[in-house]
Amino acid sequence: MTKLHDKLDEEFISVQRLYVHECYEGKVQKACSDAGERIAFVVIMEVGEIHPIVNIKTLVGSNVLWNVRKRRGETMNGYFLTDKGQVRSHNEDAGGIFFNQHDQFLAVVADGMGGHRAGDVASNIATTSIHKRWLEAEKIETPEDAEKWLNEQIQDINKEVFQHAVENEECQGMGTTIVASIGTDEFITVAHIGDSRCYLANEFGFKQVTEDHSLVNELVRTGQISTQDAEHHPRKNVLLKALGTEEETSVDVKTIGWTEDNKLLLCSDGLSNKMSDDELIEFVEEPLPLEQAAEKLIQFANERGGEDNISLVLVHYDEPMEEGAS
Repeated sequence: MTKLHDKLDEEFISVQRLYVHECYEGKVQKACSDAGERIAFVVIMEVGEIHPIVNIKTLVGSNVLWNVRKRRGETMNGYFLTDKGQVRSHNEDAGGIFFNQHDQFLAVVADGMGGHRAGDVASNIATTSIHKRWLEAEKIETPEDAEKWLNEQIQDINKEVFQHAVENEECQGMGTTIVASIGTDEFITVAHIGDSRCYLANEFGFKQVTEDHSLVNELVRTGQISTQDAEHHPRKNVLLKALGTEEETSVDVKTIGWTEDNKLLLCSDGLSNKMSDDELIEFVEEPLPLEQAAEKLIQFANERGGEDNISLVLVHYDEPMEEGAS
């Protein structure tokens, strides 16, 4: 069935839930996805049986939630949730949480832009490509391994997106942000291009790990405007760098410590533009299941207008489960 999972039982580490306007057989179904192009084939789970249903691209207006469950003895829990918001007619964001063959996670959020409805093409190429590469990746042993892997793969994917735009007239001008994090038991390595962000909550507080590649952030950084001015700047959405808009690009990569009870948040600007850091930390640190926290964050952004697509990944480094625990 899928390269990630051998059987439909408690050994599963990834589950996908689809919230659709017209649900399959009138019901919201839980599903796991094949690693195929753009998550093109979906199966539902019913008492351990596998049933083919529809191509996910026919589920117009869907909100997709990836739920990464723990295996026995493992310590990572995470969710990916995306929503088209209240204004946009379609969702140009993409992302997910993926595991390599050594059960190390890769979390990704990509926010597409440009071209004739081609933003979703760029973000899906980026997400699908890095997902496939991660499935085949060697075990990450050191921060240097993680930084090298992310830098090389994102550089290659930049060329892939750029070439697709060159060869397809309807995609000319497209690009995407990307923020991606590799997680091991000892550290996380974060890479990004654009203004999709990564935040870390640990014993020292809550901080933004990435720095936006945007015009407004550059104006703040050089002291030309204040952070308060930046909130309402008319060119707030202008990026200085994106994936796939140029044949060559550079990637910001850094590694930070990662210990029990830390939480990681990756998000598109559809969320970060609607919430302050103080508001984000309230949701991230609230003692809720990650699914509920993710849904509340999306709801909050939508209640404040939801003008953009909204996507996020939440990952929690739990304490190890005792042998035999359920």
